[in-house]
Amino acid sequence: MTENSTRLRDGRGREVSYLRLSVTDRCNLACMYCRPRDRVPFIPHRNILRYEEMLDLVSLGRELGIAKLRLTGGEPFARRDLMVFIESILGRYPELDLRITTNATMLAGKPALLAELGVSAINISCDTLDREKYARVTGGDHLAAVRRAIDESLAAGLRVKVNAVALRGINTDEIANFVRLAASAPLDVRFIEFMPMGDGNLWKPENYITAKDVLALAQRMADLVPDRNVHDTGGPAKMYRIAGGLGRFGVISPLSEHFCDTCNRLRITADGKLRTCLFSEREFRLRPLLRNPKLGLPMVRRVIAMALRDKPLGYEVLDPGAAPESRDMSAIGG
Repeated sequence: MTENSTRLRDGRGREVSYLRLSVTDRCNLACMYCRPRDRVPFIPHRNILRYEEMLDLVSLGRELGIAKLRLTGGEPFARRDLMVFIESILGRYPELDLRITTNATMLAGKPALLAELGVSAINISCDTLDREKYARVTGGDHLAAVRRAIDESLAAGLRVKVNAVALRGINTDEIANFVRLAASAPLDVRFIEFMPMGDGNLWKPENYITAKDVLALAQRMADLVPDRNVHDTGGPAKMYRIAGGLGRFGVISPLSEHFCDTCNRLRITADGKLRTCLFSEREFRLRPLLRNPKLGLPMVRRVIAMALRDKPLGYEVLDPGAAPESRDMSAIGG
């Protein structure tokens, strides 16, 4: 970022330096907390942003002070030529902190090249370490491929975070296993509170457990010491070093202990809609602007600035007691 870059700030004075960009809404899994299995309303291909358009948005983001980019989905590796797109981004902006969130079912065989290209970290969604339970939660028998991808990512020198949605009565009995995983390898395990997002994601209050309660269960298994290392970038996770272990265990609490006051992110969906808050239903259409030669990036810049003026506090717009009828997480990008 140059000295002449214009840093983004919202109407509450929060600096925005993090962009989550969904490259596709398609996914080979149907996780119970993400999207229904009986209907898969994927976005028509013509409405998905082209890689060239996404690269233009990344370029604009760098001009505006975006320092951290996360590629999400759906499942990002479900989109053809993703590796070429990653190479294009880092070839143009090698200093960019580029990370990927993936279910890792298609990741094996790629970590070495990702590390060579300059990818900073891989976030791997894995809610259970039990094969049969994994198939029930996700709709697919892919746990072996995920574990292989984790091992390859560590061997390639990538920073690895394993994210698990905390599902009371489903995977909370496995917290000890996740603590052991983090103790045995130099990676982060993070449990995220189940969020009432999407129409039909099976969110129920009885399946919800607070991050505080998850942490209490983990502390029965190991001595956890609060920690923040040099790779942490002020994100929402509360991380703990495992005494005598190689990795860390942490929790993320979007509902019970919100972190809206320090939110520094924007989201762009695969169909080119800007969301300034995960929990807000308000979206700003960027795709028509990008495809209009008379408008283009200058108008996109203006829309982003306008949208940021009213960037809300998520906890003020979310009712944690009921799951709203909204876009599935696979369409938003998480």
